Amino acid sequence: MLGVGEKQTICRVATLTARVYQSAIFSIYQPSRIFSINRDKTSEVFVVQTSEVLASPQNIEMIHPPHDIIPPMENNNIFNKWKDGLARTRKTTFGRIANFLGTSDISDELWENLEALFIQADLGMETTLDVIQSLQERVHLEGLTRSDELAQAITEELSSRLNTPPPLVLRERPTVILIAGVNGSGKTTTMAKLGKRFQSEGKKVIFGAADTYRAAAIDQLQIWGERLGIPVIAGQPNGDPGAVTFDTVKSAIARKADIALIDTAGRLHTRFNLMEELKKVHRVAGKALDGAPHASWLVMDATTGQNALHQAEAFNEAIALDGVILAKLDSSARGGMAFAIQKELGLPILYAGLGESAQDLEVFNPQAFARGILADFL
Repeated sequence: MLGVGEKQTICRVATLTARVYQSAIFSIYQPSRIFSINRDKTSEVFVVQTSEVLASPQNIEMIHPPHDIIPPMENNNIFNKWKDGLARTRKTTFGRIANFLGTSDISDELWENLEALFIQADLGMETTLDVIQSLQERVHLEGLTRSDELAQAITEELSSRLNTPPPLVLRERPTVILIAGVNGSGKTTTMAKLGKRFQSEGKKVIFGAADTYRAAAIDQLQIWGERLGIPVIAGQPNGDPGAVTFDTVKSAIARKADIALIDTAGRLHTRFNLMEELKKVHRVAGKALDGAPHASWLVMDATTGQNALHQAEAFNEAIALDGVILAKLDSSARGGMAFAIQKELGLPILYAGLGESAQDLEVFNPQAFARGILADFL
């Protein structure tokens, strides 16, 4: 076990911030990965300034770096990627805020315009009314009188409503993750992007093509597997998805894979029989490996806006979701749904799709997201 006093013998480090996690871990960040070494009492965060870590690999597990310890030199690149990816949402809705935040006084008409814009951006009625009420309270408390004084308040209010996703800690080997979503949501492509991301972090990944009711889904995943060099466990079209799930988990164990990503059948959330089939896949994974699946993630099509929330509620009832991935965010003018997801579903947004290539899946960054949609008047 590494002691705090030993850190200088492992690598040259610089304290960037102190952060206490519930699991009390001591974290070391490398340019491409972050390791955590379990500690009993306190936690401190250090940024590694060398590419070599000489610590014993025992008790080390990989997690994603928290957003507040991203090296400063990378911040502009990350922000620009989010800004570009959110261009449609910004231009269609949020960018219009600047049009009526001029030199006029704050009026009832201004509040009505803001309310209409937030609803159009798919924040949802509940979230919209909550934001408007909070802004009106700030206007009263801070004595704001001119509409141009609201810009900073709007930015802060929206930013405060997005949570940083929890670090992904892979404690089991293999870690089995079910990927769910309706047809056309970008589920299979998003799963391939996840595989690429985990692969680049040094993880050994295996795919399970349990979307057996759509032959194209099996072919699509196999093409991605060949392209990425990731093995794909597949059955026959219209075969038993439970059998593919079982075989995938057992194969992951035999091959000593770190992560098994299982593509489940794309289905409408209103189809009872298909949702029951999803529950069966969930149970079968547990029979193949005790404790599996270790996570269930829902891919949501950001272009569908509020409609996707009803889908998420149904999936959450079926398999108890652990998080959401927003796909096609770069193609959507409805990025405001991110606020509704957090407010109405209480689920963390884990990743966001900001482009079509395998590298365009980003860990959800609340600060970059808020700045991206409000960039026109920041």
